[in-house]
Amino acid sequence: MNCYYIIGVRMDNRVGNAAKFQETLTKNGCKIKVRLGLHEVSEDACSNDGIIVLQPYGNKEDVEALVNELNSLEGITASYLDLN
Repeated sequence: MNCYYIIGVRMDNRVGNAAKFQETLTKNGCKIKVRLGLHEVSEDACSNDGIIVLQPYGNKEDVEALVNELNSLEGITASYLDLN
């Protein structure tokens, strides 16, 4: 049975928080099918944030565990959508 979920992530202070976020994604790499990163490009102070879309692999408990781990990081807000 295929399970379909999408995780949306908002990252504040992208420059300061990207390293820990990337470390977490690398640790969970086998649980992530697709990653799409979007960020503003300008000299404005608001440009230091980003949105990341993940398609995880696994069941609901696996997805919830990944979302909880992401939410434990400073400047990260993550939630998931169940498309099943």
